[in-house]
Amino acid sequence: MTPIELRTESSAGKFDHHTAGYCKGHVQANLVVLPLEYAEDFKEFCRINPKPCPLLEVVGPDSHTARRLADSADLLNTIPRYLIWEKGLVTREVRTIESCYSTDLVFFLLGCSFSFEQALVESGIPLRHHQQDKNVSMFDTCIPLEPSGPFNGNMVVSMRPIRHDLVPRACLVTGRYPEVHGEPVHIGYPEMIGIKDIGNPDYGDAVEIKPDEIPVFWACGVTPQNVLAHTKLPFAITHAPGFMFVGDMLNTDFERSV
Repeated sequence: MTPIELRTESSAGKFDHHTAGYCKGHVQANLVVLPLEYAEDFKEFCRINPKPCPLLEVVGPDSHTARRLADSADLLNTIPRYLIWEKGLVTREVRTIESCYSTDLVFFLLGCSFSFEQALVESGIPLRHHQQDKNVSMFDTCIPLEPSGPFNGNMVVSMRPIRHDLVPRACLVTGRYPEVHGEPVHIGYPEMIGIKDIGNPDYGDAVEIKPDEIPVFWACGVTPQNVLAHTKLPFAITHAPGFMFVGDMLNTDFERSV
């Protein structure tokens, strides 16, 4: 499936699946939609917290079509699932946000770790959630973020079990992609970052960690959703965790030499 085909099927209500492993080679992005009055504070929040919130594109106000990541893609209906937030709570999960749109909304597209997964696989590092057709495991942590205006809280991380001898390679490979979270923020010892039960993720699906593997944690673009729960803004919209915007740009467009 190409990115255009996936977005077309999503807008028609025919694609309702997490996007991990789909459209190999193409960038995926998290979405945060906020009223204009909060946009500058959130943009600054992304600037000072680049690991969990690498900002790839801003759209609006007065527009809901992407320009950089995908030419003229409609952000109102090309993501498989959206969450509607009111006062820090998810009140609805929907397939389109057309009925919620107003011209003062600003759309933020943030880098996603799904974008470096192909590089991991091509370097010989298997990914359990791909093998089992699952969403990636994601966890709330006690890692604090730098505040900006009303935005504050703790980081969310994604976890992938990596064989012990492959962990250094995983760090080097993902370090080449700073705009899509980059190298891990923590390795092993989940309790040190506030994760009490590695078998019970806060978002996504649980996966097996084999005896010769170690849990490796990357900053995650679901972090703004944890922040929204703390901030309790009157209204916001995000993607549902794991159900990403899939763009036309290639992951290699974000690769940097190290």
